[in-house]
Amino acid sequence: MFKTYNEMMDYCKEAGICMIDFKMTDLNGRWRHLTIPVQRFTEKTLTAGIGFDGSNYGFAPVEKSDMVFLPDITTATVDVFAKTPTLSMIGDVYVIGNPHKLFDQNPRTVAIKAEEYMRSLGIADEMRMGPEFEFYVFNQMSCDVQTNKASFEVDAEQAVWNSGSTEYNQGYKIPAKGGYHIAPPMDIHYDLRSRMCMLLEEQGVGVKYHHHEVGGPGQLEIEVEMGGLVEMADKTMTIKYVVKNAAFEEGLTATFLPKPLYQEAGNGMHVHLQMFKDGKPLFYDEKGYSGLSDTALYFIGGLLRHAPALCGIANPSTNSYKRLVPGYEAPVSICYATANRSAVIRIPDYARAPEDKRFEIRNPDCTCNPYYTFAAILMAGLDGIENKIDPVKEGYGPYDINLYKLSKEEQAKIKALPTTLDAALDALEADHEFLTKGGVFSEKLIEIWIEAKRKEAAEINRIPHPAEFKYYYDL
Repeated sequence: MFKTYNEMMDYCKEAGICMIDFKMTDLNGRWRHLTIPVQRFTEKTLTAGIGFDGSNYGFAPVEKSDMVFLPDITTATVDVFAKTPTLSMIGDVYVIGNPHKLFDQNPRTVAIKAEEYMRSLGIADEMRMGPEFEFYVFNQMSCDVQTNKASFEVDAEQAVWNSGSTEYNQGYKIPAKGGYHIAPPMDIHYDLRSRMCMLLEEQGVGVKYHHHEVGGPGQLEIEVEMGGLVEMADKTMTIKYVVKNAAFEEGLTATFLPKPLYQEAGNGMHVHLQMFKDGKPLFYDEKGYSGLSDTALYFIGGLLRHAPALCGIANPSTNSYKRLVPGYEAPVSICYATANRSAVIRIPDYARAPEDKRFEIRNPDCTCNPYYTFAAILMAGLDGIENKIDPVKEGYGPYDINLYKLSKEEQAKIKALPTTLDAALDALEADHEFLTKGGVFSEKLIEIWIEAKRKEAAEINRIPHPAEFKYYYDL
């Protein structure tokens, strides 16, 4: 938003800004923030930064936890949810020193390094990414985990389970898995989505469209315009912030949880990918399969070879693997195809012009840290280009058929994504050399990440599940 300190301060004076808010991303991909009065923001803040304790963010050991946040004023926007006029900005995290050094575990640092590594190879100078955001909006959510009970309950006014309700009912309930592009009056969140999109536009996030998704009890989607890797990771954080707070202001609750509802559609974050050099698209060749160049196919080869390891970063929750199951348009097979939503890599058939030619990776979800995930996607693709990994020779397809309808014998020939978080972390532990090239991901970061996620998985796996009482109580 701003190029200079003086430009920013002039705006603050004209707009009556009272507070400056700094937002940082922790290991898991949650925003943390701290706020200072506008008069405390000086030119020195841009170089000296704001000190904080990094140990509470999941990164450094406590004995080396003092860090510095340096704001990036180009990311500054007005926080539309703050009652006190507030200017909010993202930035970078540095280890204290003379001079300060970029902290190599910080999510934004990893994303910046991935783009720098790509350019150093001379393959491309721009990686464009376009995430799709699926989420549910509920009227209420409650959960409880105690020694003697474990439960959760959500409710959605438009859900078919409320067809007999006398509390809020004018009919027009959406059947299970029947919400795709449904129109009002069934689509009761139409105006909410429009408001979310207008708020995003105000925050500098270009929106392509929004619509109701497949999930009947309030599953929605917002798709945004494509942009650079770091840019889109920044914007992903903004999008989640706007969606959750806009819903909250209306007495609703939004969640990007991959599988909040049993027997309903899950929430993915499909990521569309393009590469350019000197403004020219690298993924297009009219003679190639589905209009894709060799570069694009090698990139796909890298993604598919490293798909199990990528799951350890792009699908980092136990809930992620409740979404990656057959029958819900979620990928389970490591392969690629055109216009096929059952494949990990899908090539949209409608994007045929050279500048539009792209493909999407369909397994990621929004429990991921977008900076790590987008960086890992790029690094896997670059590894495919560097090593000329041919997806055809590797047996990844193309499979232009419904994979779920293949015979068991045919399905057995196709490698599958991990079915648990533990299996994905095993794959990441065994296959992460492609991530550490150019110092993009440090070994320490990967070690900390795997350790933290294994701890999460172990804790959740130890909690008795209600379904276990249903199936085994009487045995």
